Amino acid sequence: MSGGTGGDTGDGIRVRRAVRALLLDGDALVLLRRTRPDRPVYWTTPGGKIEPTDADREAALRRELDEELGAVAGPLREVFACDELEPELRRVQTFYVCRLRAMDLSRRHGPEFADPANGRYDVDRVPCTPAALASIALIPAPLVAYLAEHAAELPALAL
Repeated sequence: MSGGTGGDTGDGIRVRRAVRALLLDGDALVLLRRTRPDRPVYWTTPGGKIEPTDADREAALRRELDEELGAVAGPLREVFACDELEPELRRVQTFYVCRLRAMDLSRRHGPEFADPANGRYDVDRVPCTPAALASIALIPAPLVAYLAEHAAELPALAL
């Protein structure tokens, strides 16, 4: 599969394709707590945009995990995808469940860390249960709905 980032749908709407990890450390999800001056604190899964140089979606996710967390994950298993339409932007995100094999936060080096105006990217571990995940401001909304139904199943799906 090509690693393209998307483009234009022909009607002026840009398409942004991204990959994200439901990264398990034991039975907890490794999440990024985002603190930015322009909005309330929220949590998100590690991952990001597929770059033209990525061989495929899995290579893009492994690159993102290395950049954002200095992390190595085990086998990746696709479990969920969502498509969100905003004015002038369509976000297509694919989520993979995987297990954390190693993490060294001193190795973080993604472009998001280059500018302090991007805010903070703190690493949190949140129990992979519907109740624990419902207690935080996790985005995107389609993922929240998916996890409300499937969080308890994720640890058994990750190798």
